[in-house]
Amino acid sequence: MIIRVLGCSGAIAAGCRTTSFLLDERILIDAGTGVGDLSLEELARIDHIFISHSHLDHVLSIGLLADTVMRTRAAQRRPPIVVHALHQTLDALRQHIFNGVIWPDFTRLPSPEAPALRFEPLQVGEVLAVGHHKIEVLTAAHTVPAVGFAVDAGGDQGVWVYTGDTGPNPALWRRLATLKVAHLVIETAFSDDERQLATISQHLCPTALREELAQLGGSVDVYITHIKPGEIPSVMAGVSKIETPHRIHALQAGQYIELAHTVPDVLRQFEDAVVSRPNNL
Repeated sequence: MIIRVLGCSGAIAAGCRTTSFLLDERILIDAGTGVGDLSLEELARIDHIFISHSHLDHVLSIGLLADTVMRTRAAQRRPPIVVHALHQTLDALRQHIFNGVIWPDFTRLPSPEAPALRFEPLQVGEVLAVGHHKIEVLTAAHTVPAVGFAVDAGGDQGVWVYTGDTGPNPALWRRLATLKVAHLVIETAFSDDERQLATISQHLCPTALREELAQLGGSVDVYITHIKPGEIPSVMAGVSKIETPHRIHALQAGQYIELAHTVPDVLRQFEDAVVSRPNNL
């Protein structure tokens, strides 16, 4: 499995893209501004979008993507792009974005029978199988209903974990203690100078990150995401003071993380089915 970091900033500025990850060319996790760096051909390959929560920096490219690839997919008679999210998140998208005022409703366009998008609700604890990927929905603690994801592409290299936007979250670490975590992408949106703001907005700062990582066993590659533009030096200065067995890095747009071998192209035709089962946290 290859994870391509399309965006990992907490806001926009020159050279900064908001959160989005591309998994093996066909799956997006979050759909921030980084999606716009993909070519038309790359955009057309996307079949599934997993959304952590409803905030604009994580969802704004969904409608733009649908508009871009709608005609291509219709001409190829391909099924709708499936958007997976909490039902509260899907309700927010319907009410506030795909409402005919902010953006057309691409769950009914180009026709109700063959729309560009299909919404599928998920819940914490589900494990969704998308081709050879198993994507578990993790708990998150944010100002709106939110989740994170753990992705297992098979093999023995462990799972890639993305926390989503979250403040302190003991339930997450209880679940991760039962998984073989190879890579952890965790947000630290603010420096310790703005710890109060981080607490109010349910984000992390370096001091809170230290307390969270103390609950993660082993020695894991940890990637810091969602830092606000211009704040990377101050946030990472605080992060560098954390005493931990984990290897901590600042995530960068354009970065690739490889976890396991990808499946051969000849098997990709079987990747459209999505099934789920409950998982006990």
